[in-house]
Amino acid sequence: MKQIANFLFEVGMLKRTPRTGFQFLGSGTESVAEHIFRTSLIGYTLAQLAGDVDIGKVVLLCLFHDIPEARTGDLNYVNKKYCQVDERKAVEDLARTLPFGDNYRELQDEFMARQTPEARIAHDADQLEMILALKEYKDLGNRYADEWYPVTVKRLQTEVARTLAEAVWVTDSSRWWFDDDTDWWIKGQR
Repeated sequence: MKQIANFLFEVGMLKRTPRTGFQFLGSGTESVAEHIFRTSLIGYTLAQLAGDVDIGKVVLLCLFHDIPEARTGDLNYVNKKYCQVDERKAVEDLARTLPFGDNYRELQDEFMARQTPEARIAHDADQLEMILALKEYKDLGNRYADEWYPVTVKRLQTEVARTLAEAVWVTDSSRWWFDDDTDWWIKGQR
């Protein structure tokens, strides 16, 4: 059980591991754990919309896709041009300590290979999480978000993800809560 406790402490580190790409955007912060959470819900949503995939597998792929970053940190695209990280070693070192290590290793391999429909959807969920963040920052006035969007969209592999990305980009990120019910916002009751 000590190894399980260590695993749970390790994944807790992701709450304190920043995603580094936002420094180039000039605004915004997010931990790897925050990214994984929304990515998992996006993956679930995409899997539901796709209809012909194992939803549970998609969610697991999303939940586990960035676990190695507790050991390696998050490398953005500029870092990746110049730094080599042995993510495979990080996966193997953790897998050796877990009673479900083989399953963890298989999830990592499937996500990285992007050969299954579930892995492609999980990959798209990962990219859509960035698109949602970009739209939120764009709506707050970050002019660079418009430059990042087309590049991120090109990484999407499924039609359902491309369609959702288009809807995200034209939707005001605050309209989900600030509706047109002016009386409520004035009086605070219906």
